[in-house]
Amino acid sequence: MRSQVEIVGVNIDNTTIDEASKKLEDFLGEEDLSMVFTPNSEILVDAVKDPYFTQVLNSGNLVIPDGIGVVIASKFYGIPIKERVTGYDLMCKLIEIAHNKDKSIYFIGGKEGVAEEAALNIIQKYEDIKILGWHNGYFDEEEEEIIINNIIELKPDIIFVALGAPRQEKWIYENRHKLPAKIAMGVGGSIDVLAGRVKRAPAFYQKAGLEWFYRLIKEPRRFLRILKLPKFILLSLYDAKIK
Repeated sequence: MRSQVEIVGVNIDNTTIDEASKKLEDFLGEEDLSMVFTPNSEILVDAVKDPYFTQVLNSGNLVIPDGIGVVIASKFYGIPIKERVTGYDLMCKLIEIAHNKDKSIYFIGGKEGVAEEAALNIIQKYEDIKILGWHNGYFDEEEEEIIINNIIELKPDIIFVALGAPRQEKWIYENRHKLPAKIAMGVGGSIDVLAGRVKRAPAFYQKAGLEWFYRLIKEPRRFLRILKLPKFILLSLYDAKIK
């Protein structure tokens, strides 16, 4: 039975990293494509302003609570989420599962060279892992058709989509009937971490739910984006009270 919490109109799975990983294993044994989304506070604020984006997120087969703000907000609704499940951690779990189960991977998104660097780093760790291909996130409609045809030809089991929100979620949703994979997962900036271009916050910040603060220290230009966190807390508090 799927356990979810509706937060500002988006159904978030009340899950742990281990439970989510088990779901991914199950998805790999199914016939149809499963869509995995990783909304944080910033993404949920954007979804409030975009009903179509909310619809897309709610179509996900697994929608994890990626962000301490989402975990805090769940308490307002009287259904505390078990734990924060980050998109990066779940992506790494899925890569490990793919290696163990001999499943194949395709990357799409990121700046030129990022997907390739991420793939090479994975191959360094899992020498015999099946990575079938990659493409950067800069393409027009004509190129997109070529990319999708290439994916159809390669038939990867897993597609990691790093186009940034909401583009990546909408791209997965709008192409769900074309993609021959078992799992398509929106991974955003996680691909930059996997490629080694961005450093993840130290363990202390991760455990304290302060990765956003670490990123702000390292990238002050993110200040306006970080302001969405308190906005989200107020939105969710209001939404919970009127329900």
